[in-house]
Amino acid sequence: MSVEFSIKDLENICGIKAHTIRMWEKRYLLLTPNRTDTNIRTYDMENLKKLLNVSFLVNCGYKISRIAKLNDSELEEYLTSVVSDQTVVDKTFNSLKLSMLNFNATIFNNAFNEASERFSFNEIFNNIWVPFLNEIGMLWQSGTINSTHEHFITQLIKQKISCNIEHLQNTAPTKEKIFVLFLPSGESSDLALLFLHNLLLDYGFKTVYLGANVSTANLLDISKIEKNIVFLSYFTVSPNKENVLEYVTNFKEQICLNNDHEFWMMGRITKETPIPIDMSTKVINSFEDFEKLIN
Repeated sequence: MSVEFSIKDLENICGIKAHTIRMWEKRYLLLTPNRTDTNIRTYDMENLKKLLNVSFLVNCGYKISRIAKLNDSELEEYLTSVVSDQTVVDKTFNSLKLSMLNFNATIFNNAFNEASERFSFNEIFNNIWVPFLNEIGMLWQSGTINSTHEHFITQLIKQKISCNIEHLQNTAPTKEKIFVLFLPSGESSDLALLFLHNLLLDYGFKTVYLGANVSTANLLDISKIEKNIVFLSYFTVSPNKENVLEYVTNFKEQICLNNDHEFWMMGRITKETPIPIDMSTKVINSFEDFEKLIN
């Protein structure tokens, strides 16, 4: 059974208002919707793909009256001919949406390869993947997609980061400082932590990546390896707002004080709850700020 979208779904995914879609459909025969028994429009994946391509060209300055006359092959030629940093980002966004909605890894990989010809890996993460993940969060909240779509595309992104990490680990560190990366107990979303690991390796730091659900007690042994270790974590849901100050205080007392270690934190929880900063703690607001800090 093919996937069907409502006109509201098209509006959410493509960023084109429903009344504009209806107008284009009526005036230019741009889309070919199906009708339910109660005469409600539904649109298949081909309609969605075409609308994404048309909206992309309209945003590039082409007139809808001109675009509507193009057949599929001519439309592809126009799409290929428009090349700039922003258009590559926009086209990649559209491909990511189609990959996610079709559960199609090939579309994702092709989009990544095309973007890689123009941008560095870190630029793809910051300028494409992070904004895209923010957008699909809104699509999920609106009911246009569900959690399986988000899990699918997130896993593909994590695979790319892991592959890049594997490549970077073939080069010996050039800096002495050690970073220990972990997520606290109750925290399992490791996408951001993986990218921080990628950045640290890219800049030549020594790293120990522990991953998700690590208790403070289990960090005691590694804290004794040597002095001046930076422990780095990312708080999305845990510790929660009510417990984060207690968590940070206990961490400093158990891990940092005797060995001059530092504790660096990022994530949503750190933005929602003011955390006192001192010589052993840092709160970092963005990946860009983190990159400046280690550069």
